[in-house]
Amino acid sequence: MLKRILVTGGAGFLGSHLCERLVEMGHDVICLDNFFTSQKTNVAHLLGRPNFDLIRHDVTMPIWLEVDEIYNLACPAAPGHYQFNPIKTMKTSVLGAINVLGMARRCRAKVLQASTSEVYGDPTEHPQRESYRGNVNPIGPRACYDEGKRAAEALFMDYHRSNRINIRIVRIFNTYGPRMHPFDGRVVSNFIRQALCGEDITLFGDGSQTRSFCYRDDLVEGLIRMMDAPDEFIGPCNLGNPHEFTVRQLAEMVVELTGAKSKIVYEPLPADDPTRRQPDISLARTNLGWEPKTQLREGLTKTIDWFHKIKLTDYRPPTPNY
Repeated sequence: MLKRILVTGGAGFLGSHLCERLVEMGHDVICLDNFFTSQKTNVAHLLGRPNFDLIRHDVTMPIWLEVDEIYNLACPAAPGHYQFNPIKTMKTSVLGAINVLGMARRCRAKVLQASTSEVYGDPTEHPQRESYRGNVNPIGPRACYDEGKRAAEALFMDYHRSNRINIRIVRIFNTYGPRMHPFDGRVVSNFIRQALCGEDITLFGDGSQTRSFCYRDDLVEGLIRMMDAPDEFIGPCNLGNPHEFTVRQLAEMVVELTGAKSKIVYEPLPADDPTRRQPDISLARTNLGWEPKTQLREGLTKTIDWFHKIKLTDYRPPTPNY
């Protein structure tokens, strides 16, 4: 059945790929974005499609639309972005959730919250299951994002319990791929940009901290499967790649695949930076029949190819902390 679908944050890295996929499926897609950290060029190729609309709007402000489904992806997701304006980040998570939930209540729409593995903080449980309540510093420099997303999850559950809103909650682990902002401060984009520019690759800490990297196509597939899942499964549900790599291994692979002569240099580990991050995706496997298919080497090769094609001068570093 064809639906009218709203994607907030739809011009961002993941949002644009989700919009693209939904448009190809034939749905009427409304992309809403304020372009704080995203790029209009991410969705420019969709503007001529009859089933795609782009609205420049800030999700912290109410908007009245008639939709069947809502994917709430609006929020800066990289440390360099969300720490640039932490109060704005918190507002986006909390007020954005309230506004999309209000729309869902009025329209009787199904609504999905793109939450994050950051709700687990620097975890003491490994790998992280959805039942784990996290180890988050509520007053640290990352709290605007971590606690904002935790508050959004609480709002989604309260609207579900109090107003019977048909919700979904996914917790997204590290995701990468084409259309990442080159200056977003994420480890994959940082390493690739530094390698291609002939710069030293900066490792924070000793490089032994781990991450699990999920390619964007796999993640988008997981989002759609979660939205289409039976109503009795609302989540939270981890979406990410369960294969764990150290940050040093990632840096070495980027150097190899780019053919760069970059040296690895070390800087102090930022405050509250998690030392281990790996999802338990048992719920996604059981309830969605989903798991990532793209190996890290394959996904990095595609991402590096995309970085070769873009002009870094077309992208503004959005924060002095990149």
